[in-house]
Amino acid sequence: MNKILYKRQLSAEVFEMTVEAPLIAHERKAGQFVVLQLGDDFNERIPLTIADADDEKGTITLIFQAVGEGTHRLARLNEGDCIANLLGPLGRPTDVHKYGRVVVVGGGIGIAPSYPIAQAMKACGNEVRVVMGARNRDLLIFEDRMRSIDENVIIVTDDGSAGIKGLVTGPLEELCQTWKPNCVVAIGPAVMMKFCALTTKKYGVHTLVSLNTIMIDGTGMCGGCRVVVDGQMKFVCVEGPEFDGHLVDWDNLMQRQQTFREFEQNRHHKCHIDMQIEEGRA
Repeated sequence: MNKILYKRQLSAEVFEMTVEAPLIAHERKAGQFVVLQLGDDFNERIPLTIADADDEKGTITLIFQAVGEGTHRLARLNEGDCIANLLGPLGRPTDVHKYGRVVVVGGGIGIAPSYPIAQAMKACGNEVRVVMGARNRDLLIFEDRMRSIDENVIIVTDDGSAGIKGLVTGPLEELCQTWKPNCVVAIGPAVMMKFCALTTKKYGVHTLVSLNTIMIDGTGMCGGCRVVVDGQMKFVCVEGPEFDGHLVDWDNLMQRQQTFREFEQNRHHKCHIDMQIEEGRA
């Protein structure tokens, strides 16, 4: 059992939790993730990237968006509650070494897992620039933490409510032209990562992306997380989650991500209704 020590709501459906997990906190590296189960009568396995960790306190930080039944149930837990099972750290760590100049691009909920990577890249002696994107100001997360790495963080929002109005590919292309990075790390929605990779490919910049796929067991047995990279099938949970963005078959990935979309939307809607009933608003 892993106790929830801290919880806060970052935006309408995004939550931050600090969880007691000393062994995982000690072993985890940037880019890795965990799979958790809530227990009782609900045994769905939920994969979440480790957004931060404190080895001394024996804790890890998880950031998640309530999109399906599992994450909605997780969002209902409070400080002092426990998560029944927590497996990790899983996946291959980010390839962190001294590239020289590194741009880290985080979009939406992907800003959270990009933070430990930016942190590790800077600790390794790289110059790091950070680009953060979201639909609007209210959906921006981890801004203070990112500014501890790059005080000149570039913020982009779709509606212009914070920073530059536009897409993250705009400042990314400008940095490729003027700052000339040696490596780019992009984490966010698949379509965002696809166009980040297309942008950097024009300038020959090595680009890492972290793929968010359908995942069940997290140990390579189910095959649900398979993607095509450089014409070969790969399992994200054991061979990723990070790959060369220039080699990913993005169309195949985005098509597979739609497999359970209608089911997820229905569950998301039902969870909202259930929550309103519990709060006496329905």
